[in-house]
Amino acid sequence: MKIMKKTLLLLAMIACALPMFADEKKEEMKDTERIEAAANVMKEILATPDKGIPRDLLNKADCVVIYPSVKKAAFIVGGSYGRGLVTCRRGASFAGGWSAPAMFALEGASVGFQIGGQETDFVLLVMNESGANSIMTSKVKLGADASAAAGPVGRDTSAETDVVMKAEILSYSRAQGLFAGVSLEGSTMRADDGANKSLYGKELSAKDIVRLGKVKAPASAARLLAILTKASPRHVSKSTAAHKKS
Repeated sequence: MKIMKKTLLLLAMIACALPMFADEKKEEMKDTERIEAAANVMKEILATPDKGIPRDLLNKADCVVIYPSVKKAAFIVGGSYGRGLVTCRRGASFAGGWSAPAMFALEGASVGFQIGGQETDFVLLVMNESGANSIMTSKVKLGADASAAAGPVGRDTSAETDVVMKAEILSYSRAQGLFAGVSLEGSTMRADDGANKSLYGKELSAKDIVRLGKVKAPASAARLLAILTKASPRHVSKSTAAHKKS
């Protein structure tokens, strides 16, 4: 009788644990899908240099933030919520290769550039150390905590305009096949701590992952990092400066 009770108790514990295990695997799959979606966004955008992000700007960016399929609701005035990731160039001066990705979330109001419930891809270039430090905090409001502007588009667009030179973050959007610079002022970015724990198996801040290099990039990020490395293997100005010092 006692053996039967112990067996039933053990089976009950297993039954309770299975849904939890399934939820963890499901969340892990979501994180993997998010990284794969981000890789697809970058591949497609970089495939059309005449209508995409100017390569000279990507070469000068310290970090790249990608939000695939941000969901937006309402008409004219609405809200948005998206889950994406950030990767920065490694090293104290951002002169190295691309880091392991940290999961990020995007929240906030949006005015005038959405119709219905469409989904939009967003790519943000973080152009300097100040902007990179801002997004490593617990929460950053674009336009308030970090200066943001709509990024210029096209192969021959000059990267020396006042807007580009002054902005810490340049933002782009792609919806229904149309790619353009777009202002995300008023939106808030923050680290997705739950997703980072799910992906890496322990509590880590975005700074731990991206700047301090406390974990290696997961296998699921290999394609995304390869795409970024092929497009922009090094920070042009900082890698040149580091080479001259050596």
